Amino acid sequence: MTIMDTGQRIRDRLQELAGEIGKFAEREGIQATRIPALSLVRNTEVTAPLHMIYEPAICLVAQGRKQVMLGQESYEYGPADYFLVSVDLPISGQVIEALPDRPYLAARLNIDPAQILDLVQESELQPAAAPARRALCVSRTDLGLTDAMLRLVRLLETPDYIDALAPLVIREILYRLLQDEQGDVLRQLAVTGSSTARIAGVVKRIKEQYEQPLRIEELASAVNMSSSSLHRYFKEVTGMSPLQYQKQVRLQEARRMLLSEAADAAEVGYRVGYESPSQFSREYARLFGLPPMSDIKRLRMLPDEQSG
Repeated sequence: MTIMDTGQRIRDRLQELAGEIGKFAEREGIQATRIPALSLVRNTEVTAPLHMIYEPAICLVAQGRKQVMLGQESYEYGPADYFLVSVDLPISGQVIEALPDRPYLAARLNIDPAQILDLVQESELQPAAAPARRALCVSRTDLGLTDAMLRLVRLLETPDYIDALAPLVIREILYRLLQDEQGDVLRQLAVTGSSTARIAGVVKRIKEQYEQPLRIEELASAVNMSSSSLHRYFKEVTGMSPLQYQKQVRLQEARRMLLSEAADAAEVGYRVGYESPSQFSREYARLFGLPPMSDIKRLRMLPDEQSG
C-alpha cells in the first residue's frame, strides 16, 4: 500500500468518524456516552478559550481545528491529529475552526494510568528510558488508531455489545498509542521511580491539597527528590513550576465555585488558599481577563457550552 493510499484511507475513516460523532453529539460541547471513558465533542462555531484541568486522555479530531494553551505554549491540532495528555494539566482550549454546516467534531477517550501500567507489563513492552518529557503532545494519527477509534464510537449503535467489546477496543487504542512515536509520553508513567511517575504523584498531591500552602521541601522529600530536581522535572513534565501549577488549579476551582455557588469573591479566594482579596482578584484577572465578579457576570450571559 502506498503512502497516498494510506492517506486516503485515513481521510475516509475520519469522514466516517465525523458522521458517527454527528449521530450521537447533537448538542454543543462535550457530551458523555454509554461508554464511560468516551465523550464526544461538537461545536458549530469558534469558541472563547475555556480553562479546565485536562485529565489523562486522547482526543482525536475528525473535523475542524482547535488550539490549546499550556502556560505560554501553544498547540494546534485538526483532522488526522490527536492530542494526548498523560497527567492532569491546567490548560485552556479554544475551537478555532467550526461552521454550522461543518462543525468541530472530536472523540475523547479518558486514559486510566493503571491500564497503561498493566499493558506495559503484560505485553512486555520496554518502558521508556528517555528523560522526562512534556506530558502533552500533538501527533499525526495512523490508519490503525483511526480505525480503532471509529470502531469504538460505532459501538454506541449497539448498546448491548458495549460491556463485552468496548474494553477490548479501548485496550487496542492504548496499545497502539504505546507503540506510536509519542508512546514514551505514556510509557514513562509505567516506570516505577521514574522522574515522570514521581512528578505525576506530586501533581496529584497539589491537586488534592491546592488550598494548602505549597511546601516544596515536603513535596520533594515525599518523592525522594531534591528541591532543585523537583522544580526542574516538574517544569519539564507540566510546562510550569509547582507554584504556577497550584495557582492555576486554585483559580480554576475559584471560578467553578463562583459560577455554582452564591458566594462573594473574597470568601471564595480565602477558601482556595488566598489570604489577600486584592491578590486573589489581581491574579484572577490576569488569568481570565476580568476581575472575579465581572468575569462571572460575563460567563453567565454566554451560551452553556463546553469544548474538548
